[in-house]
Amino acid sequence: MQAMTISQFGDSNVFSAADVPIPELKPGHVLVRVAASSVNPVDYKIREAGADLPFAPALPAILGMDFAGTVVGVADDVDGYKLNDEVYGCAGGLGGLPGSLAEYMLVDVRLMAHKPRSLSMQEAAALPLVSITAFEGLQRAGVKAGQQVLVHGGSGGVGHIAVQLAKHLGADVYATGGGDAQLQLISALGATGINYKTSTVDDYVNQHTNGQGFDVVFDTVGAENLTSSMLASKLNGHIATTVSMVELDLTLAHIKGLSMHVVFMLIPMIHDIGRAAHGDILKQVAEIVDGGALRPVLTEKQFQLSEIAAAHDYAEAGTGLGKVVVSH
Repeated sequence: MQAMTISQFGDSNVFSAADVPIPELKPGHVLVRVAASSVNPVDYKIREAGADLPFAPALPAILGMDFAGTVVGVADDVDGYKLNDEVYGCAGGLGGLPGSLAEYMLVDVRLMAHKPRSLSMQEAAALPLVSITAFEGLQRAGVKAGQQVLVHGGSGGVGHIAVQLAKHLGADVYATGGGDAQLQLISALGATGINYKTSTVDDYVNQHTNGQGFDVVFDTVGAENLTSSMLASKLNGHIATTVSMVELDLTLAHIKGLSMHVVFMLIPMIHDIGRAAHGDILKQVAEIVDGGALRPVLTEKQFQLSEIAAAHDYAEAGTGLGKVVVSH
């Protein structure tokens, strides 16, 4: 099969086309003909940092975590899937798990689900990593109907999904963005947009919560922005964050009695622990999508598999609004 591989870590020019063997079926897996994949920040971070990351794949490697495609082979012990089923998931591109940047991908069935019927392959490929991350964060923070939820980075990959899922759960949702296009998208998704460049935390906390703070803050920006999240939280509130590798004074969290939930959705793939939870989430996400409450946003510019280097550059530059998708 054709695949885009890397033989060293570095800039996007490390990708090269290669003819590699089609993966052989093994217990608990299906073989998927990949129709589309998407680019996440962790993909180009692995490509750049490589051996500095404990979960980097051995070289030569096939990167790519998200996929959507068609089942073309089913192991004897697998139930619930058959030939020609359309599926999606986040199942490779790190450690010992070959990725999705190829014609075929061997997939652990615990890490996938049937594709949402109402989405194209390209749309479905945009969802797995970001929807699992958003779902886990909202779930762990206990989001429920009637709560006020603030999403930092509400137009980003995880953020725009978190906004929609929080709305689906019945929350009153607010989200920060830094420009007109971002705020327009946030509004279109049903949330109240907040321009973090022109409004201070005190400004929007006073305006939207009468100074009490938000029940839940989902922080997809993280790092130093966690201070803003603590300031924006109500007493005994919850913060879910996807970016917490920072030294931070937690005095305010103590004074407010805050709970902080760090979401690192790669753990099941890296450690082979709790993988079935990801498949369960993807099944629920597909139902929410087909129910009309969730839809991914794709960048206007899309790419072919042979253009993966350009796709990585485009995603890393952050100039497009939505997920970068690669058609195979």
